[in-house]
Amino acid sequence: MAPAAIAAALAAVLAAAFVGLRKVFVRPLPGMDIVREADDATEINDATGAVRSVQSAEVSLPADKIEALWSPLYLERLARTYWRFLSRATLGLVRVYYTEGERYVCLLFRPFKLITFDAPEYEMDAERGVVRWRIVRGLLVARHGHDRDGYLEIDVRRRPAQRPGCVNVEVEVEVANFYPAIAYRLSRFVYTQTQSRIHVVVTHGFLRSLTRLDLEESVVGRFVSTDDVPDPTAPSPRERQGARVSG
Repeated sequence: MAPAAIAAALAAVLAAAFVGLRKVFVRPLPGMDIVREADDATEINDATGAVRSVQSAEVSLPADKIEALWSPLYLERLARTYWRFLSRATLGLVRVYYTEGERYVCLLFRPFKLITFDAPEYEMDAERGVVRWRIVRGLLVARHGHDRDGYLEIDVRRRPAQRPGCVNVEVEVEVANFYPAIAYRLSRFVYTQTQSRIHVVVTHGFLRSLTRLDLEESVVGRFVSTDDVPDPTAPSPRERQGARVSG
């Protein structure tokens, strides 16, 4: 199948899914204590065509529950929960397959690899945790974006809360240096109306769902203590965005 035909088919699938997803995930879910609603900052670099998209939200949760979960194992579970949510949100059309060194986001079956990632990288200290997947290639990645510096990242930080006995948790999901095949093979308009919108809606739903603390069990279970992983060193997505605006 020609690349343009593949991109068109994927765009059609994403557009159809978007119609249903708006009804399910845009409405606030009951029983949530949301400090800051999920927001969105998505931009395409005019010079390079690279996409940067950041969605973030902040919620207030019982401090004892967060303390019990604050470990690299929690980060592993959070990462797996993201992939579970993606599959559920797309009604099983999008599935994630695991190997020791890679993650495959596929349309139903493994031969139809939408995006492939390297194995996740973890960083964590007492206040912040980061899990990052490097983008490798896939049907949704333009050829010149293969094996470059693109990544998907979940960044979580805990802060003091106004309510006694609680802590605020800020979660940011960032896609950076991503070169969308749909934008190159069809148009930026088609990309922003399909794949980009699907990503934002699903991520907002994922962020809202975290107040339930219904985290998927880790399959790998490599880490127990924050001593097992390096401390975060790079600024958070919001800090990088602030630096870009002020610069």
